[in-house]
Order: sequence, then structure tokens, then C-alpha cells
Amino acid sequence: MSAETGVSRRAMLVKLGLLLNSIVGAVLAVPIVRYLFSPVTRESHIGYESWLSLGGLEQFPAGQTRLATYKNPVINAWDGETGDIACWVRNLDDQTFQVFAINCAHLGCPVRWFAQSNLFMCPCHGGAYYQDGSRASGPPERGLFEYHYKVEGGELLIKAGEMPTPGRAANTKGGGTTCA
Repeated sequence: MSAETGVSRRAMLVKLGLLLNSIVGAVLAVPIVRYLFSPVTRESHIGYESWLSLGGLEQFPAGQTRLATYKNPVINAWDGETGDIACWVRNLDDQTFQVFAINCAHLGCPVRWFAQSNLFMCPCHGGAYYQDGSRASGPPERGLFEYHYKVEGGELLIKAGEMPTPGRAANTKGGGTTCA
């Protein structure tokens, strides 16, 4: 024990240890606290609420299914080509469309359209979907995810920020509107 200060070496090391542990605890708590408060402090991304153009109606002939892409509404400068998202557009009769996410409802692998058989097929686990997006066979338990769309000014627009999930599957069918 030091005669001048009255603090033993052991007491000083305990206090130093507590101080360092408190600093480490505070540093580790910052991301946890940010995560817990993120719904309260999150900025509203206007891009998620907007309608995105897939192109002019002439790009999607009646009776055909075509691949289209759109730019993710909320991207970072470094995202590059990963900000481009593909989807399948099915033109039923020049006024009615179906726009499907390219991802299989099973594990998210990209499905391909086979016009010869009128089927969407997933190469990962053999999932198959009919041309209307409903499940044909394989491991997926539901049909393809479908975007809400509208036709406005000769362009096909989708609301990509409302990507349906299995919990919201009941209100995903239809969703098309036509505006002058």
C-alpha cells in the first residue's frame, strides 16, 4: 500500500479493469442499440414508394412473356449492375399484364421462361410454374411473387417497393390498373 495515496496496487488494477470493460461494453452496445432503434430512426426512402417504369408497351407484345429489368429504387453508388433487378412480364391482351419476380418462391433461385412448354422453371431444385405464375410442381409451396402494376402514358409501371412475401401472398393477385 502506498503511504501517500492510500490506494493499493490491487485496487488500482481493479478500477482500471472495470474502466476498460466499460469501454468495451459501450462499444459493443452501439450496434445493438442502433438495431433496436432503427425502425424509429429510419429515414423514409421515397424510392420504395414510387412506381418504376419497365418500358413502353411496345416492348411487351400481346400473348408473350418477356424479361425486363428495372433499377433498384434505393441503391448506393457502388452497387453497379447489382442494382438492376430482373422480372418477367406477361402481356395477356395489351391491357392486362402479369409481372413476376424472377426469384423462385422456394429458395430464391432465378427462374427461366420456356415458351415451348409455357412454363417457368427453376434450375436449382426443379420447381415449375405455369404461365400464370401458379405452382406446377416441385418444392415451391406457392406460385411466383407478383408485382402490382399500372399502365400510364404508354408505359408499364410497377411498384417494386411492395415486393410480396409469403405472409402477404393473399393480396398479391391482380393489382393491375390502367391510367390514361
